Amino acid sequence: MKKSGILLSIILLASIGINAQSNWGFDLAHTGVRFSVAHMVISEVEGTFSKFEGTVKTTKEDFSDAEIFFKIDVNSINTEDAKRDEHLRSADFFNTEKYPDITFKSKSIEKVADNKYKITGDFNMHGVTKEITIDAKYGGTIIDPWGNTKAGFKVKAEINRVDWNLKYNSVMDSGGLMIGEDVEIVCNIELIKS
Repeated sequence: MKKSGILLSIILLASIGINAQSNWGFDLAHTGVRFSVAHMVISEVEGTFSKFEGTVKTTKEDFSDAEIFFKIDVNSINTEDAKRDEHLRSADFFNTEKYPDITFKSKSIEKVADNKYKITGDFNMHGVTKEITIDAKYGGTIIDPWGNTKAGFKVKAEINRVDWNLKYNSVMDSGGLMIGEDVEIVCNIELIKS
């Protein structure tokens, strides 16, 4: 009877260990949020957001059941041109006084290959929430020289800014739009286990 009780306890503890939730934060020094948008049809302007935060929760080592929340401080936008950045913060574009944050909250994650995922979630920007799907590539998990557990990802998405009521534009004499409507977002992410 004692042996069966001990065996049951071991099995129970093992199953708890297997399903234990891991919490991860974003290593801000090794994570970047970039975007690009067409300019006058012939080229692209790139920019970054330097302030952001978020959490990832998972019970699986390969992150295939991850719950993700990510928040960007829109006032931290940087396109290497102060005048343009001020215009982007204004009511013509992001209207950061009224809508200071961009957020993403995952709803599902699908593993499509060994290290590739489709992450679907709610993307909120400029007061509008829409569901989007993000492509993610998992780079792996390591222990760094200081004993921290780290995981790396590269994520990509493309959105049409007009869908979030970011409609400011002008038409050039040639008929093309001064500013593209499609925005490419690329994030290189390093997570740190807490």
